[in-house]
Amino acid sequence: MSGFDLSGKVAVVTGAQRGIGLGIAAELARAGAHVVLTGIMDAEGERAAAELRSGGLPASYRSMDMRDEAAVPRVVGGIAAEHGRLDIAVANAAIYPNTPISAIAPEEWDAVMAVNLRGPFLLAQACLPHFQRRRGGRVIFLSSITGARVSSPGYAHYAATKAGILGFMRTAALEFAPWNVTLNAVEPGNILTEGVLEHQPRSFVEAQRAAVPLRRLGTPEDVAHAVRFLASDEAAYITGQSIVVDGGQLLPEMATAILPEAGA
Repeated sequence: MSGFDLSGKVAVVTGAQRGIGLGIAAELARAGAHVVLTGIMDAEGERAAAELRSGGLPASYRSMDMRDEAAVPRVVGGIAAEHGRLDIAVANAAIYPNTPISAIAPEEWDAVMAVNLRGPFLLAQACLPHFQRRRGGRVIFLSSITGARVSSPGYAHYAATKAGILGFMRTAALEFAPWNVTLNAVEPGNILTEGVLEHQPRSFVEAQRAAVPLRRLGTPEDVAHAVRFLASDEAAYITGQSIVVDGGQLLPEMATAILPEAGA
């Protein structure tokens, strides 16, 4: 096993049917953890877990709606009971409608808050009793540079949730510390996922790529590597912190500060 070994541990990853969530689940499984993928798209989630198992990775799927305050502790408790332990929780599930503030209906605002901010709170709260019994655990939140560092028109509600996660994380890091439970976050920049390829024109993808000093968009694996580190024993003395995974996207003071292509 290579660095950041998670052998024997049990992890739950929300919103793990595809994209960044699936990338994280696969990476944690490669590190040796049994990973439980959760989500609400059950057929897609079952297929994702089956694909991981077909590659020799320990994975299973459980249906869990992050908006359901009764379902989250029930499913988390079931996972801990089935496997005899729970070590890692990754709050990845999120929605991101693009709507200008003037057009956001209260119902849409509440829906984004329910999944993106209330959901991670429910997950952390549900995991705490299991971590307390073992006197240890890891919670990793998927925030974003959007909201936490920068923003974009149309994403006010999404940005608010991703900034809010960091505030919640810092308080929870203090409250969970007596049981040796750490809480940290990863802030991805522009990540190339199936959703981006399906819903955005090539010109949009290319404009995103050009804004990144490393001259490529991130991959789910880039994000997953940071999550694997934060989930590991090597990160035991890190809590209440956030890692930006953006290829240097935030660094330029202005667009002209990005150097031309190598060899150009």
